[in-house]
Amino acid sequence: MSSVDTRNIARDSLFLLAEMRLAGIATEFRVKVRNLSAGGMMAEGNVPVVPGNRLKVHLRNVGWIDGGVAWVQDNRFGIAFDNEINHKLARAPADSGQPASSAQQQFLRSTSGKSDTGADQPDKFRTI
Repeated sequence: MSSVDTRNIARDSLFLLAEMRLAGIATEFRVKVRNLSAGGMMAEGNVPVVPGNRLKVHLRNVGWIDGGVAWVQDNRFGIAFDNEINHKLARAPADSGQPASSAQQQFLRSTSGKSDTGADQPDKFRTI
């Protein structure tokens, strides 16, 4: 098997701090967010996690997200979110005015069935 990452999910490499709560543990942990996508993130920190642990993570401008630990390697671990998020909100400045509680702002998939890809507006595409 190749060591090349073949997942087809756009992810942002970044450095953010996030708060995290493990199910059944009262302590709140601070972790570094190393990369972030709509479906999950890679976190770094001294947190006692094992694959399968349930947790909540708080991302700036997004709010609390439910998820589970997918993998662990040393002090880094992957978190798979229960619902896809708009990961670009986390990159925005904290005072961007985005309401953190609005489900339509936070989550990409909605019940309206409308796509947020902009494919229905070809005049908005950039020529490369």
